[in-house]
Amino acid sequence: MIDLYYWTTPNGHKITMFLEEARLPYRIKPVNIGKGEQFAPEFLKIAPNNRIPAILDHAPIDDGKAVPVFESGAILLYLADKTGRFIPSDLRGRNEALQWLFWQMGGLGPMAGQNHHFVQYAPEPIPYAMDRYVKETSRLYGVLNKHLADGREYIAGEYSIADMACYPWIVPYERQQQNLDDFPHLKRWFERVRARPGTERAYAVAERINSAPVVDDESRKWLFGQDASTIR
Repeated sequence: MIDLYYWTTPNGHKITMFLEEARLPYRIKPVNIGKGEQFAPEFLKIAPNNRIPAILDHAPIDDGKAVPVFESGAILLYLADKTGRFIPSDLRGRNEALQWLFWQMGGLGPMAGQNHHFVQYAPEPIPYAMDRYVKETSRLYGVLNKHLADGREYIAGEYSIADMACYPWIVPYERQQQNLDDFPHLKRWFERVRARPGTERAYAVAERINSAPVVDDESRKWLFGQDASTIR
């Protein structure tokens, strides 16, 4: 059994996508980040960066004590290695999947996240920041679109953790002020991933946990107003 510490964010969706695809037994431990539950001491023991998702694997492959893992990319890789699924076994295929996993972790996620913040959540509009991150999001869409232009079905050939990492960050494309019609190869890939039963099940889980995400003054305090004093 795997405990999944989860909330309905793109990074949270990555892990439910894997777990649903692999049909691994798991139980969700909701961490409502709008109420500050990510700063609870019990959660910080598993996720010291006070971010979801995190897992606690009670059945690791070495049959030892439960293994905690935080950071969504690390969790995807851990689960892929645990199951031997959704990551190519050959050297070149594995390397390609990992490159795109790290591309998402270091590029698409952070840049789209800043896009979300300055376009959707900042208390006042900052045109330079909005323009900067909307354009950078567009550039990253273009990078992935070009990669997919050779007609491949998935990012690393076969469906992998690279697709699971990237897809949830494309889902809010309209909020990111992007038009998928401008990226036809990405759009084809996006629709293919969206139609997978595992993806459908993962997003159905999100609806049961938090069907109407709200950012208000209280949640802004927890989401955007923290410094080092919070975790001391």
